[in-house]
Amino acid sequence: MNIILKVKKANDIVFSKLFNIKNFNETSYEWLEYKEKQIKQSTYYNYKFIIEKYIVPYFNNKNIRKMRDFNLFIDDLSTRLSPKTIRDIINVFKAILTYYEDTYSKKLKYKKIVLPKQDKKEIEVLTSKEKDRIEKYCMNFKNLKLLGIIISLNTGMRLGELCALRWKNIDLTEKCIYVKETAQRVYKGKGIKSKVIIDTPKTKCSVRTIPINTKLLNILKPLKQGYNDDDFFLTGSKTRCLEPRSYQDIFKKVLAKAKVKEHNFHCTRHTFATNCIEVGMDIKTLSKILGHANVQITLNTYVHTSKKQMKKYLEKL
Repeated sequence: MNIILKVKKANDIVFSKLFNIKNFNETSYEWLEYKEKQIKQSTYYNYKFIIEKYIVPYFNNKNIRKMRDFNLFIDDLSTRLSPKTIRDIINVFKAILTYYEDTYSKKLKYKKIVLPKQDKKEIEVLTSKEKDRIEKYCMNFKNLKLLGIIISLNTGMRLGELCALRWKNIDLTEKCIYVKETAQRVYKGKGIKSKVIIDTPKTKCSVRTIPINTKLLNILKPLKQGYNDDDFFLTGSKTRCLEPRSYQDIFKKVLAKAKVKEHNFHCTRHTFATNCIEVGMDIKTLSKILGHANVQITLNTYVHTSKKQMKKYLEKL
């Protein structure tokens, strides 16, 4: 009996190699290797995390041509993950299947994948009183980490962009900040410690120049002389940046001290954008400052505010 099973297994291996029938795990890592040179380092590690955390454990060496239970996979993910996270996972999953089809000229039946609905999340915006409290608290200390919060409230910089900001990218003569890098903690692989990397921002549009207003300029000018160009703004160190997760924790402590309810750090960016619209900034200009890939993203995110402004203007007719 054992001899028969061994012969059958050997025949299956030969058949699989001859007709390019791969198991899903093998195809996943083949696709990842193919993508590595085309994408950013942070994106690569994000894909690797998705594959090793969610996709490979579920399908676990299944024959890729016989895989059918895609919606059962989504149902399983839905018990513990948000619709957005599930969509990110399925995008990687479908890319792997498409790669197999294109590489080996074989069609796979995966078109009927039903994705969960993604409800539009209400953005978190600080009230003017909350913003004033936070800025007043941060100004009481000559602490770079706290002043970084004021920078975000006045420029809309993302958390990772702020953590990667160096003094050389703060131009006090031209009164602007050059956003060129972002910091991110990335997954390296099973059993390997994650690490913080400095990479280019998420899109080409995210590499941008943000004007510094007078209030922010007056805060930054006296500090500039104490630091070298290559020093990170938040740490004052040339070699050590503050990782986004740690800065998020610092932000939460500041909110507590300033007696403001808990928010995600991203609310500073939303607050900045909302304030810009309220003072009459046009969407195209705001989109450039925020580093959005297109104006539609800005409109979709802050449409509630633009409606408010439209009503205000229509009342003047």
